[in-house]
Amino acid sequence: MKISGAEIIIESLKQEKIECMFGYPGGVVIPIFHHLFDAPFKFILSRHEQGAVHAADGYARASGKVGVVLATSGPGATNLVTGIATAYMDSIPLVVFTGQVSREMIGNDAFQEVDITGITRPITKHNYLVQDIQDLARIIKEAFHIASTGRPGPVVIDVPVDISKSMYKFSYPDTVSIRGYKPVTSGHPIQIERACKLIESAERPVVYAGGGVVISNASDELREFIRKTGIPITTTLLGLGIYPETDPLSLEMLGMHGTYYANHAVNQSDLLIAIGARFDDRVTGKISEFIPEAKVIHIDIDPASVSKNVMVDVPIVGDCKQVLSEINKVIRPPKIDRWLETVAGLKRDNPLTYEMSERGDIKPQYVVEQIYKQTGGDAIICTEVGQNQMWAAQFYKYTRPRTFISSGGLGTMGYGLPAAIGAQLAVPGKRVFDIAGDGSIQMNIQELIVATQHRLPIIIAILNNGFLGMVRQWQQLFFDRRYSHTCLAFAPDFEKLAVAYGAVGITVKKLEEVIPAIDRALSITDRPIIIDFHVSKEENVYPMVPAGKSIKETIMRELA
Repeated sequence: MKISGAEIIIESLKQEKIECMFGYPGGVVIPIFHHLFDAPFKFILSRHEQGAVHAADGYARASGKVGVVLATSGPGATNLVTGIATAYMDSIPLVVFTGQVSREMIGNDAFQEVDITGITRPITKHNYLVQDIQDLARIIKEAFHIASTGRPGPVVIDVPVDISKSMYKFSYPDTVSIRGYKPVTSGHPIQIERACKLIESAERPVVYAGGGVVISNASDELREFIRKTGIPITTTLLGLGIYPETDPLSLEMLGMHGTYYANHAVNQSDLLIAIGARFDDRVTGKISEFIPEAKVIHIDIDPASVSKNVMVDVPIVGDCKQVLSEINKVIRPPKIDRWLETVAGLKRDNPLTYEMSERGDIKPQYVVEQIYKQTGGDAIICTEVGQNQMWAAQFYKYTRPRTFISSGGLGTMGYGLPAAIGAQLAVPGKRVFDIAGDGSIQMNIQELIVATQHRLPIIIAILNNGFLGMVRQWQQLFFDRRYSHTCLAFAPDFEKLAVAYGAVGITVKKLEEVIPAIDRALSITDRPIIIDFHVSKEENVYPMVPAGKSIKETIMRELA
């Protein structure tokens, strides 16, 4: 029996056992939405296509599954671009369906026509323009395979409306075989042996682990490796939670706003063991002065990431989980007692801290600390981008993977709220926070009604300082305090805005109101909550390694 292309899409998604899909309708995808009406999985109607793709991204990060998105042609498709780029930079598996004008109209500047495959080619792992109905099911099967294997990423499938209406016999492939796409998952035994010898002879080793450990679900293997070797560990922003930050061997986050002790331990190391991380500029700073005395072992599934930014002595291309499992079978601990004493001293003498205000102002770091304490560290933290993101990374102690969800590589403002919606749908039993700024929260504030509609008790904690805080901080430190267009002098009443969206709104202006407000929000379980924390206006994120500088030029406090 033949069915329409639109039905083939729905049947293929059923075969992939998806539970949730995000998107927004439009003219050329009406045939698909017609059959979505009876689909057995949940469809989440966003209020902007960018909100849909960020929500799918948050769902994927929290669940480990592929996020699925559907939008129409033209502006519907182009509204997805920022979210697709966000997922691409952070290696998040998405399958994104876009509608397209009929095949005979492509290239004629038809109504709501854009070349979305051309536009997204640099920001997708792969993309397709479906040109024959008989290829549709195979393409969907391939898309899910490509998105979720190797180094994951977004895949776009552009579906002309006449393909959606065409009829064809449905048959979904059991397997996928793509010539030229065979990701290597097991590390080379000789390289593993070389790595083990280096580790066992090291005197000042440090593990530097990133988001690849989260993606490969290798947290348990990483913890076993640290337990067997006793090597101190630091993580990237996207690696937060893969090793418990409450453990003495944790150096927490490294990089531009990382801890003093993480950056200095890495800089003093004689062996850096990079696992699922890519040596981005926010970690390395000035490349020529990064790890001057260290040899480098790099474990990563993406061969293109190895020796891309930093030259590597022992490359191991493979899946972090599999490679660590092999290493754990044979590794012997190095003799590093003196090094551990040095690292403990760095932690003891240079704690991550801040000063409380003598005037009783609310410090944003204090708010994040209290969210950690009042939740017992058992929440999923999503963030927007900027100062709020860095304080959330620094002052909440992460102990489990997939509990910190943030836009790392692209740094996308407006990400946190829709991502929190996706995360809450993925893990309904957890409390989900979006730690936000008063600037970034307004970029996708319309998605609040989605949380209300689905009775999602996400808590949006706005660190409201009346500025675009991170840009203002740079203007203060490097541009003579010329606060050019970063002061948000006119802002909404977020408490009233919450009520207008059917949420709960709480305003906090006094220090003694912080804990009661968090507790009240945690007691509400049937709708979203906004807590508008009025915090110190010119508080800065420290430590800070200025862009392109070395850790020798770390700023620990305001410049004179």
